[in-house]
Amino acid sequence: KKKPPKMRVAVVGATGMVGSVMLKLLEERHFPIKEMLPVASQRSVGREILFKGKLHKIIGLQDAIDAKPDIAIFSAGGSTSLEWAPKFAEAGTTVIDNSSAWRMDPNKKLVVPEINAEVLTKEDKIIANPNCSTIQMVMALAPLHKKYQMKRVVVSTYQSVSGTGVKAVKQLENEISGHRGEMAYPYPIHKNALPHCDVFEENGYTKEEMKLAREPQKILDDRTFSVSATAVRIPTAGGHSEAVNVEFENDFNLKEVRQILHATPGVTVQDNPDTNTYPMPIYAHDKDDVFVGRLRRDETQPNTLNLWVVSDNLRKGAATNAIQIAEYLLHHELV
Repeated sequence: KKKPPKMRVAVVGATGMVGSVMLKLLEERHFPIKEMLPVASQRSVGREILFKGKLHKIIGLQDAIDAKPDIAIFSAGGSTSLEWAPKFAEAGTTVIDNSSAWRMDPNKKLVVPEINAEVLTKEDKIIANPNCSTIQMVMALAPLHKKYQMKRVVVSTYQSVSGTGVKAVKQLENEISGHRGEMAYPYPIHKNALPHCDVFEENGYTKEEMKLAREPQKILDDRTFSVSATAVRIPTAGGHSEAVNVEFENDFNLKEVRQILHATPGVTVQDNPDTNTYPMPIYAHDKDDVFVGRLRRDETQPNTLNLWVVSDNLRKGAATNAIQIAEYLLHHELV
């Protein structure tokens, strides 16, 4: 097989939480790069960041477009993506966007490579990366859905402050050390839990909860199941956890459920109550897999399974997934 060509890659939002993990992963995964373009907001332009042992100057968005990158990976918030992703696309760049801006746009693909990468074509110039809590949930549920057909999912999340960003991580650190500082949340997060991820919508749910309801249907291209979510921010530094209750149309065998998950690329089963083995954010940290455990039958109704799903939200929940999309495009000659 011939070696893929080297790419000119822009990382938009290079100084943010996800952006810095993207740079680290592009290096770790040996993505073939001929030129790296770190891009950030005006206040960071001119600063230097390290990539593959070399210092690279941060540039602005227009300069990045003028440099004509093959791929631009965005993690700079929804408004930046809405305004700038089409400009990159117009210049011939393929954009992989980590914000919520394009996810539910009927003309844009929403991709988790292990599940639906085959929907991608050369014509897709803006590709959406799903929400972090959605990605880990569908990674665990997609293979089970294929076998048993999901009917209804009820999920409660336990989400880390790193999902909010640098400011939130700083708030938690300040509160732990007793310093006063800028607040990312309306309340303290240390020794607390906030049932408030993203903004509240008309229906009383938060935007995060609605992402969990809508995105899985699009990724799995199936509207026959529904998802009801409660999203909670907890004082962990990194890694999201989810308690998932899923009702299937067809009955399952727990042993078979374990086998199916065990055979799913990107999923690791950690499930042995005898040895206190179960997924935890402290263990998922800096790993790319989605960890699944606490598998048990819901004894209150038929065909229903309980599971606990944990993943590093900055990696598979964001940066890893985006780079896997880029790798897929490259290996299938779609860029």
